[in-house]
Amino acid sequence: MTVTLNGKSFEVDAPAEGVTISNFVSRLEIGQAPVLVELNGEAILTREFDSRQIKDGDTVEVIRMVAGG
Repeated sequence: MTVTLNGKSFEVDAPAEGVTISNFVSRLEIGQAPVLVELNGEAILTREFDSRQIKDGDTVEVIRMVAGG
């Protein structure tokens, strides 16, 4: 499956029905930092990560939240 991730084409080994946002984010290997996700222009709540599917052709923006001083 091919998606657009943060403006670039990204290949994901996934079934035709897609993968959950949680599964997708875990494949990115960005650690345990919290993330913000936008799917096809819609901001997705963290509590929806296990129920919302990313499918072939979708546009995904993933932003890692970092705090510091």
